[in-house]
Amino acid sequence: MNKAVLFGSTLLIGLVASVPAQADTWTIDTSHSHVGFSVAHLVVTKAKGQFNQFEGTVEIDEKDLTKSKVEVTIDAASIDTNDEKRDGHLKSPDFFDVQKHPKITFVSTRVKKLGKGKLAVVGNLTIAGKTKQVTLNVDGPSASVKDPWGNTRRALSATAVVNREDFGMTWNKALEAGGVVVGKEVTIQIEAELIAKK
Repeated sequence: MNKAVLFGSTLLIGLVASVPAQADTWTIDTSHSHVGFSVAHLVVTKAKGQFNQFEGTVEIDEKDLTKSKVEVTIDAASIDTNDEKRDGHLKSPDFFDVQKHPKITFVSTRVKKLGKGKLAVVGNLTIAGKTKQVTLNVDGPSASVKDPWGNTRRALSATAVVNREDFGMTWNKALEAGGVVVGKEVTIQIEAELIAKK
């Protein structure tokens, strides 16, 4: 092999090696996913609910999971606690104020590995027009599987705890025996089934 060919081959190999591996993009299959929450109610129990309309994408870098990215958008008016009157109150300016702020968003800013199969996804959560940094503790992503229709799927689950008052949701009522009607801390629970974007 002459020097020119050898040099050209070496240069080509170097250029290919220097190109970063692109992350695979996955979309959230909303029909097989769940975005829920729970909050203390009357001190003695927990009220639970969910959002029925949401969408999102996850970019997974297999070679370096810390370079992965997450973006999720939730329709605030789709809140569902199985109580129409309570849902109406939650949509009001006392809480989500869905007329002024119809969307809840989460955009990741960095990802940290916590151990095998566990990640911490740090990002900006925007609710009712206020943005705070939160951390999602993630299990996954799982290994990929093929469904009967030729789609590639995988899954992950995530939890986070936020203070609703950080987002301007300060409404409450005191109880005669002590305590308040609604707790400050809200636990977020996410189960996401992902489909590889074609």
